[in-house]
Amino acid sequence: MKPICIIPARGGSKRLPRKNTLPFRGKPLMAHVVSAALKSDCFDSVIVSSDDAKMLSIAAEAGAFPHERPSRLGHDKATVVEVCLEALNFYEANYFCCLYATAALITENSITRSYKCFVEHKNNGGAFLMGVSGYEHHPVQAIAKGGNGFYTHLFPAYAGIQSQFFPDAYVSNGTLYWADVNEFKHQKTFYGDSLTVFKVPDEEVCDIDTPEDYQRLLNLKDE
Repeated sequence: MKPICIIPARGGSKRLPRKNTLPFRGKPLMAHVVSAALKSDCFDSVIVSSDDAKMLSIAAEAGAFPHERPSRLGHDKATVVEVCLEALNFYEANYFCCLYATAALITENSITRSYKCFVEHKNNGGAFLMGVSGYEHHPVQAIAKGGNGFYTHLFPAYAGIQSQFFPDAYVSNGTLYWADVNEFKHQKTFYGDSLTVFKVPDEEVCDIDTPEDYQRLLNLKDE
């Protein structure tokens, strides 16, 4: 049995209204993600979970299976974890990938390579994989405002330490997660025990939350 893919696509985004349906290179953002998932040939099913009829229609037109989520998961406080847990009640799989609906630059090659990485990780006892990016400025360099109004090191143990001695650190970049279904249902998080990472190429990362994010995407030159 192949894994399944779940693409959460809520209809009520506030900062960038209806962002999943915005046009990019001739089709909605979400349609690019569906296309990459289908071309990867990694999945038994590619499922779009949405509370919005238009998005469900776009999903079907793009070749995905439209899954109408309950209204209780249509508000802005509903989490991706809750959405995936609800969908997994209806589709049988041992493993699944959660792809973000706005990850319009993700390629089938990266999906395939991340799956291979996840399988290798599973064979060594792992259960979770996260698509990540490195930091331009390492987080241990952060400073924070204290109660006295002045700023100081957030991680004082690294004050004065040369950067080559900083620990490896990455951040989830709004592209994808992989998980063992049973472990995901048990731990109810993508930040579960035995987590590993897959570094998504920088040119495939586009976390779209604001009009400025969308404009930067539009400014990219077509390949």
